[in-house]
Amino acid sequence: MMQIALLVYEEVIQSSVSSVIDILMGSNQFLERMGKPPMFNVELVSEKLRNIQLYAPAQLLCHKTISEVVEADLIIAPAFHGRAEMVLEKNHVLVDWIRKMHRTGTEVASLCFGSYFLAEAGLLDGKPCTSHWSVIDDMKQRYPEAEVLADMVITEKEGIYTSGGAFSSLNLILYLIEKFSGRETAIWASKMFSIDLDRVSQAHFAIFQGQRQHEDEEILKAQTYIEQHYHLPISIEQIAEQANMSKRNFIRRFKTATCNTPLEYLQRVKIESAKKALEKNTQNISSLMYNVGYNDIKTFRNVFKRVTGLTPQDYRRKYCRMEAV
Repeated sequence: MMQIALLVYEEVIQSSVSSVIDILMGSNQFLERMGKPPMFNVELVSEKLRNIQLYAPAQLLCHKTISEVVEADLIIAPAFHGRAEMVLEKNHVLVDWIRKMHRTGTEVASLCFGSYFLAEAGLLDGKPCTSHWSVIDDMKQRYPEAEVLADMVITEKEGIYTSGGAFSSLNLILYLIEKFSGRETAIWASKMFSIDLDRVSQAHFAIFQGQRQHEDEEILKAQTYIEQHYHLPISIEQIAEQANMSKRNFIRRFKTATCNTPLEYLQRVKIESAKKALEKNTQNISSLMYNVGYNDIKTFRNVFKRVTGLTPQDYRRKYCRMEAV
């Protein structure tokens, strides 16, 4: 039987714990009905206290503290609520324990924001990883040695697993079920818990919020200029002039501050505007394209699909309540 240590701490998101328990215990029941032994033994593990009062009006009773865990096959770090730096500082002992256990051969996995625990332990350096789409830029800046992949739902490298944001992270649980218990069990869990199997991208969930977590005032001005004029035929040279920089220096500083080139940022702003329009109305795609500053339908569709993982038509069908015309 596979021994799984599911970490619990005060800031943990309750559903990130309870969903894992439900799916793995349900899979055990399925295996038993098929005449097979159960595969997963899940224990809630905390730093010191057995009874954890969450930030929400709920408590979790843990099986063990980390000092009582002699061995484990897999450690799962669930998602958390709150600012990453505060949560990591408060739970640095858990980070150290994850690092220590991994050195003994224990595999580790993260759900959603739980990727910060693995990154802080140094386990994501040189490895592909993912997280909730809202913290991808912060992860890239905070952990430059990690290969942070914005759109991925699941990554695996040398016994280290990460997953995308919120409930898309449950696809990692299905992946682990398939890896350790077979495809049949994973298909059953997918159907029973209504989780799409083999989802590979979380791109269409992302909301572009503008990468402003920096202190470069000139670049902030340039970002504001882009956000106010994205629908016009502006060039990178024009934007660089607004920041009083040469084009080459501007591109370098812009990418350092935002993790995107100016052209990528301009495209993201355009596509975010197009997404909002597609969600709200049934405007002709060509007209919508012109309104956000594109003149070629093929280019618009290609950029839209690269950013969101969907075509404009598919995005509208998914998120607009009104029937598309």
